[in-house]
Amino acid sequence: IFHRVFKKTSGNGGLTLYLGKRDYVDHMSSVDKVDGVVKLDPADFGDRKVFVQLACAFRYGSDDLDVIGLCFRKDIWIQHVQIYPENHKPELSAMHDTLLKKAGDNAHAFSFETSSHNLSACGVDFEVKTYLAKEKNNPDEKIEKKDTARLIIRKIQFAPSEVGAGPKADICKSFMMSDKPVHLEAAMEKDLYFHGEAIPIKIKINNESNKTVKKFKVTVDQTTDIVLYSADKYTKAVFTQEFGETVDPSGTYENTLTITPLLSDNKEKRGLALDGRLKDEDTNLASTTMLRQGIEKDVLGILVSYKIKINLMVAGGGDVTVELPLMLMHPKPAGILFINTHTNV
Repeated sequence: IFHRVFKKTSGNGGLTLYLGKRDYVDHMSSVDKVDGVVKLDPADFGDRKVFVQLACAFRYGSDDLDVIGLCFRKDIWIQHVQIYPENHKPELSAMHDTLLKKAGDNAHAFSFETSSHNLSACGVDFEVKTYLAKEKNNPDEKIEKKDTARLIIRKIQFAPSEVGAGPKADICKSFMMSDKPVHLEAAMEKDLYFHGEAIPIKIKINNESNKTVKKFKVTVDQTTDIVLYSADKYTKAVFTQEFGETVDPSGTYENTLTITPLLSDNKEKRGLALDGRLKDEDTNLASTTMLRQGIEKDVLGILVSYKIKINLMVAGGGDVTVELPLMLMHPKPAGILFINTHTNV
């Protein structure tokens, strides 16, 4: 049952685009089909045909949600089908049946299939557009805005059903003028947390040295890996907290600290990747990008990852640091088969 239909009508009134949803789930092994309908009022199409395209574009800039401080847009791939005069007749799905009933007479169905490889690029937008043209994809042919109707859609990922074991890290660091080292261990209960969920980190410090651990700091870094013409990486701290506990020579410390990285604490920061939104929806820090094994080298777009750093500051000795990987995602809603959206709208 589809409770809502999204539609957009061209300025000339001749084309109305219908979609049953705007979020399409990447199940890793496959991606939901983009099934839709276009209703025609061909009063004055002349010798022009009606096409539908699904375009994937890489975009970032100061006017977008993924703000890197630059403006840039590049089409990564485009699919086209012609629906009038008809030469594209997909096998009708339940979504098509619903939309055809809603649109009424002179409605034409279309469908796009995309692989998880194609839709795994993040930091992009996906647009379904129907338009009038003499040729399907002639760069020299001007398409009037009044002859087009378009809707932005999102590729999304939900957190997998099974959560993995939590990561662990440890280090043993020696210092000048000290016979014995400082041991630091950190561990998490699981490998994936939901946006807004408290993240407990178990920390153990065994200071066998003759130096004092003055304090320590916990940081969560977001790394935005932009893969296009060349690979560029941007790392921003999305959570930082200092803890004033000291650990004296030959002393120990053990505690479980709770942290929660939130977009609300980073509103003034530029250069953060955020999850996509449609219209006035609220958003959050970008979800971790999950890729199917073997396609990492073929992906274009923005890949997002997180890591937690625990850093001890040792008097007269420097730092002791360990890192833990962190996955941040949205839970899978009831009734959905498998939200990682880095989509600009």
